[in-house]
Amino acid sequence: MKSKTSITHLLYLHGFRSSPLSMKAQKMAHWVNQLHPQVQWWCPQLPPSPKQAMALIIQGTQNWPLTQTAVVGSSLGGFYAQCFAAATGCPAVLLNPAVQPARDLIHHVGMQQAWHDPAQSFDFQSGYVDELNALQNTLKSTHSEVFAIVAKGDEVLDWREMTLHLPHAQIKLLPGSDHALSDFDDHQHDILNFLNLA
Repeated sequence: MKSKTSITHLLYLHGFRSSPLSMKAQKMAHWVNQLHPQVQWWCPQLPPSPKQAMALIIQGTQNWPLTQTAVVGSSLGGFYAQCFAAATGCPAVLLNPAVQPARDLIHHVGMQQAWHDPAQSFDFQSGYVDELNALQNTLKSTHSEVFAIVAKGDEVLDWREMTLHLPHAQIKLLPGSDHALSDFDDHQHDILNFLNLA
């Protein structure tokens, strides 16, 4: 299902321990730059604090035309994308999205290394789990169009739980693949077709 309005502003939200250097973020940036260079693209480095991450997202998009804005989010970024879409009504693409991040990340409290630069580390504090719970409570039914790519081969998140939590989404369920969506190139057409970029 295509968004009715052409999208001129695209937000990409990376996952836990990830960054704008992630494979999917880099590929999306390349696709947008090559095929839709007039679209404003933003993929911020998200802070470990979910509350601060959402504040950064809201602040950075406050002057964007919401009727022409869309969001793409992967893993924990997929959860943030759900929150953003629920708050703004904009369409969202979710890539193996986290649906119960507070429950899952409580086991990761403490020092964590960044995936793309092991020299970078951060302290994932127990209070951040509370912030995730608070964000979870803000999620409500939304009229946003949602397209989710969910891999049965995801080794981190349960595909059944992801699909159960997205009852109104258009879901592309992959029989294999993995959490990182190593076959991301295969989904370029479906993602860009859904986003309807200007």
